Amino acid sequence: GDVSGHGAQAALLMASARAALRLRASLPGSPAQIIADVNRQFVSDVEASGAFMTLFYLAIDSTRKTAQWVRAGHDPAILYDGGSGSFEELTGQGSALGLDDDAVFEERELKHLRPGQILFIGTDGIWETAGPDGRFFGKERLRGLLRATCGQSARHIAKAIVEALESFRQGLKPSDDITMVVIKIL
Repeated sequence: GDVSGHGAQAALLMASARAALRLRASLPGSPAQIIADVNRQFVSDVEASGAFMTLFYLAIDSTRKTAQWVRAGHDPAILYDGGSGSFEELTGQGSALGLDDDAVFEERELKHLRPGQILFIGTDGIWETAGPDGRFFGKERLRGLLRATCGQSARHIAKAIVEALESFRQGLKPSDDITMVVIKIL
């Protein structure tokens, strides 16, 4: 997830949303129901502040080799299949949390996860990282890194992305937070 704004207020909202999400996810319900319930709570937390949060919720069933997700205003996750060399974006409809307490969220499912596939979820601070010349790091450079490191562990892939971002910035401070989750299917 990614909360609007920066600083202590954004950090407190993220902590509150995380706690609500963890609690609600521990109870029965589909991913779409979980996110709708968390959204209703988040709306009451942010009320007239104008704050909102984008979220990508992903649940993997390792036994069935499936993934279910809900996209709430967040950039789509990226699925890279090293065997075929193909990329797929995990899309879906759903507004950011905190905007409408009656929002409806679309639940999607990916079947037949295969060993070696990589799921990548990240915040826009990654592809919007700017270099000294003002150019953005971009999603194509990110896809190239996923392709180049697909034989490595998820931890190594994430580390390679962080190092590439630092190198790209050439000493500039990040202008936004950089958060990612890298999952390698075994």
